[in-house]
Amino acid sequence: MASRTPFLLLIITLIVIGSGSIYYRHTEMGIPLTAGEQIDIWQIEATVEFSARNNAVNATLTLPQDPHFELVDEFTASPAYGVQVIRNEETAEAIWSKREAVGRQTLYYQASYKQNNNLPEQPAPEDEAVADVLPEPYQTSANILAELAYEKSGNNSFYVLQVLDLLNSSNQNLVLLNSKYSKTDIFVHLMKLMKIHAYPVKGLVLEDGRRNQQLFPMVKIYVKDKWQIFNVEENSLAEEFPIIVWQENAPSLLDLEGGINSKVLFAISHRSDSALSDATTMALKDDYLDLGLYSLPLAEQNMFKGILLLPIGALVVVFLRVIIGLKCSGTFMPILIATSFIQTELVNGLVGFILIVAIGLLIRSYLSRLNLLLVSRISTVVIVVIGIIVLSTVFAFRLGLTEALTITFFPMVIMAWTIERMSILWEEEGGKEVLIQGSGSLIVAVIAYLLMDNLLIRHWVFNFLGVHLLIMAGILLMGQYTGYRLLELKRFTPMAED
Repeated sequence: MASRTPFLLLIITLIVIGSGSIYYRHTEMGIPLTAGEQIDIWQIEATVEFSARNNAVNATLTLPQDPHFELVDEFTASPAYGVQVIRNEETAEAIWSKREAVGRQTLYYQASYKQNNNLPEQPAPEDEAVADVLPEPYQTSANILAELAYEKSGNNSFYVLQVLDLLNSSNQNLVLLNSKYSKTDIFVHLMKLMKIHAYPVKGLVLEDGRRNQQLFPMVKIYVKDKWQIFNVEENSLAEEFPIIVWQENAPSLLDLEGGINSKVLFAISHRSDSALSDATTMALKDDYLDLGLYSLPLAEQNMFKGILLLPIGALVVVFLRVIIGLKCSGTFMPILIATSFIQTELVNGLVGFILIVAIGLLIRSYLSRLNLLLVSRISTVVIVVIGIIVLSTVFAFRLGLTEALTITFFPMVIMAWTIERMSILWEEEGGKEVLIQGSGSLIVAVIAYLLMDNLLIRHWVFNFLGVHLLIMAGILLMGQYTGYRLLELKRFTPMAED
């Protein structure tokens, strides 16, 4: 007896490779698991305005490097200026330059961002947080506030909350500190006094339709083994709208040479975009190890959208015949009929199929009396099927039944073979067997059609090619099944009654 180990290894290999491919395309390339999934795209426009001094101008705008957001696209609109966008691990900036400029100048930078679902782990700070020493009496007041918050907290998280409460109280030490320092500066200092890493950043609230916005101060703090953003000025962790950290490591938002009276204003717009379209665009742009079909011409893509549905039909045929025990005419004829149903719609396809087969059987019964050779008989049946389809189409069009025009999608040679097989079956087994196998074929075709026409399944078989390896593994496993079919169990009903 042959060992089953190679077979089991093959099944395991198919499952692992198929599942791994699906996981990679979803997690690394962002291909959504459901069809029609939408993502939020935030379009941000930064307007830089200043007055030039009639000499060379160099303007450097700091750009965000927030790991919570991923850049989709960007562009600038600044006539007569040379523009460069520089990005590296430490900085990101847009630089405008012009040999000579005079009067009021306006520069534009626009970028689209989406929230990053695969957020990389941010490393914990390596050095110890050290607080600068404030001049007296401010340092003493800060120490008193830190001690008050420390006594009422059991860990760093509660210490942060206690400090936030103190910053909104009427404590005299806080009043003194507020006379010289902002809430953000006080908060950062109190964190560092307890060896908690914190530093000020500036962010932008992403609220649709906002104009003339400016960056507002926030604090990035390391608590609970992760970095968090606090809006200290409003005593909250902003959650209603997303916040993008725009200025983190740069000392200034805009560095300007050759100009005065500068300002930077932001406008925000929101739109929804197809997650699938965005993922495929990013994959093609970044040249990933892409196993998708979107790099092919559209004609080939549309062809594969139909071809890749056939394994679903094959899985249905194998399951219904091997496990359920349903009889049908031909092995893969139901798959092709189901494919035709996708073009004709189910009701029109059923009516057309039954009509063509019924008329074909009548004409085939006459041909059997002529004692023709098989090749001639089959060829004649093919011509008959074509004639039935043509006449049905013409009559339907003249009667205004445009839905019936879709029966031209039926595979004519397969229909001819179906009629031939049913006719021979009628002669050998009788009309009952023809009815059983014909009904079984239609049942298989309808079930296969319902699955092949499902939007989610069509999405998976085209965008996750690893699914086909899983289908192959399932078919191979069912191919080893040697037990009773479910429909055969009715033979044992009398034994159960006894």
